[in-house]
Amino acid sequence: MASLVANIAIVVTGGAVRLTASGLGCPTWPRCTADSYVPTPEYGIHGAIEFGNRLLTFVLAAVAVATFVAAWQHRPRRRDLRRLALALGLGIPLQAVIGGITVLTDLDPWVVMLHFVVSMVMIAAAVALVRRAGTGGGPTEPAVPPVVGRLVAGVAGVVAVVVYLGVVTTGSGPHAGDAGARRTGLDPTVVSQLHADAVFLLLGLTVGLVVALAAAHAPGRVRSAARTLLLVELGQGLIGGAQTALALPELLVGLHLLGAALTVAAAADLVLATRRPVADPVPAVAPRAEAQLTG
Repeated sequence: MASLVANIAIVVTGGAVRLTASGLGCPTWPRCTADSYVPTPEYGIHGAIEFGNRLLTFVLAAVAVATFVAAWQHRPRRRDLRRLALALGLGIPLQAVIGGITVLTDLDPWVVMLHFVVSMVMIAAAVALVRRAGTGGGPTEPAVPPVVGRLVAGVAGVVAVVVYLGVVTTGSGPHAGDAGARRTGLDPTVVSQLHADAVFLLLGLTVGLVVALAAAHAPGRVRSAARTLLLVELGQGLIGGAQTALALPELLVGLHLLGAALTVAAAADLVLATRRPVADPVPAVAPRAEAQLTG
């Protein structure tokens, strides 16, 4: 859980760097300036904000190391937990390198997008780690009918599309992280409309999924996960509509970033909920009854 929370938190703090125009508060990498690893007074509050976000990477790394140690010491041995914990740990230096490239390319919007997308993947992996840690680690089987499983996969796929289009929309509009940072060159109005269309599609599919799960008498865990995703989507839609109507105020944009992370987490949880541990086969005749019959 600490790993999941930390990965979501780093998304929010990274968004704060961009929304305060502090993306180049430390204009180089891995140092903050050409001559110093820490910000110098001439970079002011922007340097402090950018450097503070870099320091949070070490907090995330400490959590990842502790998570991996816990997974390694788990008894009985769980290869699935170790792999997920290792993937989360390796994602941190990868993100650090991508973050460095972001700075060295003067906040190239496509590199910034990659930085965000990798964070979303890490959040999904953290959700998987949390859920797998709560199981015995044995084989699993579908918990819903095949047609419902395909609908869940479709919803998850549209979530990915919505998040990516949201990132492209952000990369095409204001709040670039620095006044001199370039944008994608795409028409923000057109990209924003595509994003909104995808959101409406996602909402419709999710409502349909909630109804289908109820009709199929799916396990409560699956239905709860679907309802949670729908509520998060509705909240995101309200924030997105409000930020567009109010000309993208920084606070609402930051909340929208948090909402994107929560949407991905909820979608990953839904996908995981559609699998359940394989039940132990029930013997056709109880051992005691069999002994009496043969006796």
